[in-house]
Amino acid sequence: MQVLSRVLDGVLTGRDAARLLALSPRQVRRLQRRLRQHGPAALAHRNRGRPSPRRLADKIRARIVQLARSLYAGVNDHHLTEMLAEREGIQVSRKTVQRLLRAAGIGSPRTRRPPRHRRRRERMPQAGLLVQMDGSHHSWLEDRGPWLVLHAAIDDATGEVLAAVFREEEDAHGYFLLLRRLIQRYGVPVAVYTDRHGLFHRDPRAPLPLEDQLAGSVASTQLGRAFQELGIRWIPASCPQGKGRVERLFGTFQDRLVAELRLAQARTLAEAQRVLDRFLPRYNARFAQPPVHPESAWQLAPATLDRICCFKYHRTVAHDNTISFEGRLLQLQPGPSRRSYAGRRVDVHVRLNGRREVFHRGQRLSATRLPPGQRRHKPQPSASVAVPRRPSGHAQSPNHPWIQQIVDAKRRKALIAQGVTFS
Repeated sequence: MQVLSRVLDGVLTGRDAARLLALSPRQVRRLQRRLRQHGPAALAHRNRGRPSPRRLADKIRARIVQLARSLYAGVNDHHLTEMLAEREGIQVSRKTVQRLLRAAGIGSPRTRRPPRHRRRRERMPQAGLLVQMDGSHHSWLEDRGPWLVLHAAIDDATGEVLAAVFREEEDAHGYFLLLRRLIQRYGVPVAVYTDRHGLFHRDPRAPLPLEDQLAGSVASTQLGRAFQELGIRWIPASCPQGKGRVERLFGTFQDRLVAELRLAQARTLAEAQRVLDRFLPRYNARFAQPPVHPESAWQLAPATLDRICCFKYHRTVAHDNTISFEGRLLQLQPGPSRRSYAGRRVDVHVRLNGRREVFHRGQRLSATRLPPGQRRHKPQPSASVAVPRRPSGHAQSPNHPWIQQIVDAKRRKALIAQGVTFS
């Protein structure tokens, strides 16, 4: 009405009005003629108030409502649509059935809960309260080199990338390198937020090993054990959106870092790590932000960090003071006062640089690696020396089935030695 009034007043041309109303100039001329003859009421659509020619017949509409209240009472909308088509020959859409039933006051028998209200989680107020860690599988070197996995840790309060390492696969070794780097530079965080990868926790549905069942303890992963020793609280994420900060970080890295690697023509893991180490300070200077509270929540790093960020395995010392590890034997040297460690439980520590150490109750033991071909042999008694047998609790009857089997086997062996054959 406003546009056409301006056309009639000579302010706008017919072409300008057609462009504003998204109509053809011919239709604009029709509307002008109606407006001059019959006034503003003539601008209303002429089908207003008329039933649509595609409208479902009132008889069919009443039939659908009657069937929904009687024969098909309690049937959901989608199922009712299928039943009407199969049994009653009424072809209508589910949306039409739903609209008819709601207008008649018939609700759905299966109501859905409204979506839970979610709100954006605020950042932690202090640096070091929460660290998000994850690994990103991506073609970082594109077609120039091998497929790599980026392990990264980001502070939730500041958005600063605390540490990042490239590895050939997502493994515990990479997360140990990541954890050691950020602790050496910043300190021990209060909590770590990760996904539910098997590297961080043990699947509760998996059966316990026999030694853990006998000890009554739950086996933990190497990273889970390190978190406990460092006093770090591990928080698992229930969905990928929960750790959105580190996920968005990888999205940015897959754009910016890939370009940096391409410009540097990095082709190996070592070259990619050097580019990454130069890239992180510039990235943090650009995107990191100060925390709400300036006081830091980082805790002091322990002096035995290398003994924590490593792989630990339990072994039992044999009677000859050797332990088996990775298919090789380690010979333990005598302790103070020629002390023997036979039967004792020791821990084998494998450092991140590959170094192996043996500890007993926190004390490091001296151990040498035996040659590959040397195996553990049990001492055999001499033939001239009579080995006393352990007295049994009671004498077995000569007619015992086990005794008869032994006797029959000896007789058979003697007959075969004499040349007797058995078919």
